[in-house]
Amino acid sequence: MDLNFSAEELAFRDQVRSWLNATMPRDLRDKVANNERLSKAEIVRWHRMLADQGWIAPAWPVEWGGTGWNVVQRYIFEEECGYAGAPQLPRFGLSMCAPVLLKFGTEAQKRRYLPKIYNGEEIWCQGYSEPGAGSDLAALSTRAEKRGDAYVVNGQKIWTTIAHHADWMFCLVRTSAQTGKRQEGISFLLVDMKTPGIRVKPIILMDGGHDVNEVFFEDVRVPAENLVHEEGKGWTVAKYLLGHERMNSGRIAGSKRELQKLKKLASKEMRNGVPLMSDVRFRDRLTRVEIELMALEITNLRFLDRMRRTGQPPGADVSMLKIKGTEITQLITELMMDAVGPLAQPTLPVDDIDGWDMFVASLAPVYCLTRKSSIYAGSNEIQRNIIAKMTLGL
Repeated sequence: MDLNFSAEELAFRDQVRSWLNATMPRDLRDKVANNERLSKAEIVRWHRMLADQGWIAPAWPVEWGGTGWNVVQRYIFEEECGYAGAPQLPRFGLSMCAPVLLKFGTEAQKRRYLPKIYNGEEIWCQGYSEPGAGSDLAALSTRAEKRGDAYVVNGQKIWTTIAHHADWMFCLVRTSAQTGKRQEGISFLLVDMKTPGIRVKPIILMDGGHDVNEVFFEDVRVPAENLVHEEGKGWTVAKYLLGHERMNSGRIAGSKRELQKLKKLASKEMRNGVPLMSDVRFRDRLTRVEIELMALEITNLRFLDRMRRTGQPPGADVSMLKIKGTEITQLITELMMDAVGPLAQPTLPVDDIDGWDMFVASLAPVYCLTRKSSIYAGSNEIQRNIIAKMTLGL
């Protein structure tokens, strides 16, 4: 096992780092640093800058615009974007729907959707969770009835991230009654969000932000040509897609960046006339988080080395990245809240806050926002069950 980067890989890292430092717009960098929400226009702007550079879809095949980078280079690129504080682009099109189309889609579907995903012309969302089907996704009940050359969809999705911005949704629906396993009879459809009968209702979260939504379908006609793979075989597609989602859930570089902010915060805040970092108990908690993050990085590098040597994707134990990555993210925000106490709540009009004050004022909303990280992409409890069953054989 080799967890070190080669000289060529280190040179590639320097190339990526130099480009990010020279190219990333200052206003976007500052917004990310201060935990401010980016508008759709700002997200698309960064997307198109990466597309112009040819770096927007590193994992895609070269014939569809991929970079030809190996798995280590793709990992380095993701990490450097995290270190630099680059805007985090929605993965629903680039890293979720696109791999599904490349694996299961028809040539016509690839030609229709992939170029627009690549160029940021169409934004995607994911239609999975329902009021009665979250981590237990096989319990979904949204129905799609085949009528002639179309499926007629009725039902509801919930917690649908960026549905209010999305042009398209990839959606799991039940196309036949359950007769055996619950996973049978589920299909994977591509749905135009402008189709009559679709209603998007915002859900305002604890942090006051609007990221997620309810989506209602009432006699929504979806062309039969928008079916991906075979009817009733959507669970096969969904499992493939979830593997892509969880491999990127460690967020190590982002956590490292936030840990440095935490250290800076602890050196600024005073308790009984001395910096908080001098408090033994606080320093012990911070150190424990840092050790956990170092261990997570080594675990991620082990997966990376295995993929480099075998060319095979990781197995069920990749769920460890999701579990520990989200727990560490939450712990860092908890320590930040502890460090500033009541100052985490903004006390000035937003227009009067900037710089470090803006960052401090954002901590309470960010703390609230990260509570969901241990639930999405399959709750951490579900991830532990996956490891117990698939890896440990329990």
